[in-house]
Amino acid sequence: EDGTYGRERPGAAQPVAKLRWLARHEPEAARRVAEVLQPHDWLAWQLLGRPPRRTTDRGDASGTGYWSAATESWRADLAELALGHPVKLPEVLGPAEPAGHTPEGLLISAGTGETMAAAFGLGVGQGDAVVSLGASGSVFSVHHQALAEPTGMITSLADATGMHLPVVHTLNAVRALRGAADLLGTSLEGLSELALTSTPGSHGLVLLPYLEGERTPDLPHTAGTLAGLRRESMKPEHLARAAFEGMLCGLADALDVLRGRGVSVGRVFLLGPAAGLPAVQAIAPALLGAQVVVPEPADYTALGAARQAAWALGVAQGTLSPQQPPMWPAPAGRVLEPGEELAVGQAVRQQYVTVREQTHPGAFG
Repeated sequence: EDGTYGRERPGAAQPVAKLRWLARHEPEAARRVAEVLQPHDWLAWQLLGRPPRRTTDRGDASGTGYWSAATESWRADLAELALGHPVKLPEVLGPAEPAGHTPEGLLISAGTGETMAAAFGLGVGQGDAVVSLGASGSVFSVHHQALAEPTGMITSLADATGMHLPVVHTLNAVRALRGAADLLGTSLEGLSELALTSTPGSHGLVLLPYLEGERTPDLPHTAGTLAGLRRESMKPEHLARAAFEGMLCGLADALDVLRGRGVSVGRVFLLGPAAGLPAVQAIAPALLGAQVVVPEPADYTALGAARQAAWALGVAQGTLSPQQPPMWPAPAGRVLEPGEELAVGQAVRQQYVTVREQTHPGAFG
């Protein structure tokens, strides 16, 4: 509850869970562990010629499960609980602080995690949120402080600029579209075309897209729900639109978790191949209640890593401030406004919320 992970159970991919697995399943190996580095920390150490000093960055540290974003410090007690004995942990660098120089004299920057580098590459700032459309979904924003959330729906990460990245995950996003496309014997592109021949609200059809259970809200053992079936609504185009509206309403729920903790959202970056579907672009602004930006496809993670290296080099040379990264051009992309559709979108959203509350009362407390 100090901003490390709220009350969220650590995921299997987090180092704290891996340490616990090692202690339980390979106790002899666990007993020999004296120091813990993540792969990027180890790689930086190798590039630097294996110096006595080991380093990491705020972003990667915040994903371990044993670093507190609220206090900006290690929770060595949690690492010890996981492994069974104390271990040495690397020094956590500031965003523009270099890890050192290679034997050849090349500067190595602090580095950061994939999500943080993508945010840096996109130029995400306060008032911005990023919605990532994969099979599952994620929503994150830049905020001035770490956020802990009583039910554990927010994962509090640290960004690559000195700010924070609260993240909310959903288990279902594009998988709901693919399921509907399979049901209708079409592709995602075909589903999008069908959806656009329907009307907002899908003639009363509402899809709760909890096909794999759900994490936001916390419904791990549930299934999806299709409500509002009437003879006039039982047409392919209405099911197609209900899939898009259901997916986007589920992501709007995740966005509202952040808004409910004081995060302002005026602009939403929409990422992932499905962000290019015409139905997503037509429906998203009104349902998410914000301007939507669909950036041109690019490797924003690599771009963010390059920006961080340039910033660290500029600081080392005395030409840039360590407190504030330079301003880079905004990414090219499509800007979509909710406009006059906002009221209609919010009515569709209310229709979804009503079905969600009837089906899963109090799911969001």
